[in-house]
Amino acid sequence: MIKIARQGAAAAALALVGATALAACGSSSTSPSTSLGPAGAYGKVPAEATGTQHAGVVTVAAPPNTSANWILPLVTGADNSVFTVLDFDYQMYRPLFWTNNGVSPTYNASMSLADVPKWSNGDKTVSVTLKSNYKWSNGQPITSQNVLFWYDEMKAAVAISPANWAGYTPGLGIPDEVSSITAPNASTFVITLKKAVNPSWFDWDEIGSIQPWPLSWETAAGKGLTFTNPTDAKKIYNYVSAASSKLSTYATNPLWQVVDGPYKLTSFNSTNGAFTMVPNKSYGGPESKAPPTVKLVPFTSDTAELNAVKAGSVDVGYVPTTNIAELSGIEKGSPGYNAFGYPTFGWTYIAYNFKDTTGSFDKIIGQLYIRQALAHLEDEAGYIKAFLGGAGGQAYGPVPSIPATSFTPSNALTDPYPFSLSDAETLLKDHGWTVVPHGTDTCSKPGTASDECGAGIPAGTKLSWTLYYGTSPLSISQEVTAWASEAADAGIQIHLTSSNFDYMVENYNDPAAPKNDSKWAMEDFGGFTDSTYPTTFGVFNSAGSANLGGYDDPMADSLITASISSSNPTAVKNEASYLTAQQPGLFQPNPDAGGNGSCVIVWQKGLSGTPDSFENLTQFLLTPEFWFFTK
Repeated sequence: MIKIARQGAAAAALALVGATALAACGSSSTSPSTSLGPAGAYGKVPAEATGTQHAGVVTVAAPPNTSANWILPLVTGADNSVFTVLDFDYQMYRPLFWTNNGVSPTYNASMSLADVPKWSNGDKTVSVTLKSNYKWSNGQPITSQNVLFWYDEMKAAVAISPANWAGYTPGLGIPDEVSSITAPNASTFVITLKKAVNPSWFDWDEIGSIQPWPLSWETAAGKGLTFTNPTDAKKIYNYVSAASSKLSTYATNPLWQVVDGPYKLTSFNSTNGAFTMVPNKSYGGPESKAPPTVKLVPFTSDTAELNAVKAGSVDVGYVPTTNIAELSGIEKGSPGYNAFGYPTFGWTYIAYNFKDTTGSFDKIIGQLYIRQALAHLEDEAGYIKAFLGGAGGQAYGPVPSIPATSFTPSNALTDPYPFSLSDAETLLKDHGWTVVPHGTDTCSKPGTASDECGAGIPAGTKLSWTLYYGTSPLSISQEVTAWASEAADAGIQIHLTSSNFDYMVENYNDPAAPKNDSKWAMEDFGGFTDSTYPTTFGVFNSAGSANLGGYDDPMADSLITASISSSNPTAVKNEASYLTAQQPGLFQPNPDAGGNGSCVIVWQKGLSGTPDSFENLTQFLLTPEFWFFTK
């Protein structure tokens, strides 16, 4: 699915929704442990309660600056975040494939709208069968026409602007590699491709991104319009996208009342993002016997949210890792909370802007030895201990070692650039820089030889630039402050400027906001979720719609292309290995996540449900349809 940006020291997710983390995290009939578990996990999730299930209103805490800002199930690049896609949009409009089981990034058959695809014709043709138990809330069945409707509207959207769909990469995947898409019957659609692809990639990252659209939207857009006509498809897209831009009408516009997900929207506050959803009585997927109404409550700060947890005024919330010492009292206090923490499958990083020409930053950051030196200045183990309360795991590339996956390359299991000030200084000195600890390093040997600064870096160029960072969670500012301090010891001046997740994702994003290419050098908004098949296609390939820093490496492009077009089972591991070595951004430790992106999830003991439905909160997934109150 498409990569999704996520907030937090764990990651901010720009949703290409594939791109939604190892301890033995299972169910237990006992209370969760109040001590850190192995590999950065905190506690365990209790078994589902037995007895009568009761409905009610469950309040869910939302962290600062994370309000949903797009409802149309075709997310734009600028609006592609876990808070918009996973926590909001997916409640109403489900993707064809659900690729999560608790903390495990695997296909979930019961929550998917379609069966596993069947391939033929040398991996150039794929047939997908829709399940019969899912339907629209207006009583209409979900058919292959709903899939074709989404597909034709997606094509119309990207024809207007590539930024209109976060999953679009010119020339690769859907729709550019599709020769035809047909619907031989109401329950089947068939995609024929122009050339062979990797079925695993196409299944989970491409087909899995599809969110069927109700045909009522075609009628609402205008009399006589048909989505199969490209001119009409453009008119329909313009109509529904304009409606999606009007946040104040989300709960009142009839368009958004026709859903196939477990919930329907009843109120939405366009100022702070608060919303209320009630169970969709026509939902055909699995759920508890008494699914609750969901009320999302936004907070202005992590401190305010934590105070609400302590007061018992939210049913589901989070405890920032910076406050992890308080967890024991919260669990044992009144009303009492369960707690669980686990790293998200994805990566957290400081994004580098390879298009920022200010002070020759593009030329500086284009040098591998510079990126290696910056990596040597990061003390991941120290950050986990000091800033995450031990609730996190070291991560060195785009595919982490937690959660367990066969795709993690060997060079991502141990730090390829271990914390070492001397190693960082040596790299700079060996490449023509005059190192001035606590001052500012300058290029004294310009040129392209192995002992010179590198192409395009003039003599006297200074190692000095600005890093924008999110203030929530607090661990982001703590980590960047510590890193900037270590950099200063090596003569690299990193000027820190606070910002917020929403602003950075929308404005410090080269594909979505090219006018700002030279207005930022580095940013730390969080990171990205990985899809079940964890290629970085869309993020680190040069034409990726979520390649927010303009990273451009022919070898990376070649390996990413192999991951999506080759049947080689190790292709995606080779890709991850190369990017781990090349450091297209500064990969950071993955904290236990969910909520504000660096936290332990908590929920009141009177709320129960399947263990997976609470475990997956750490993966930024909200599935309250499985919850119920015990009394």
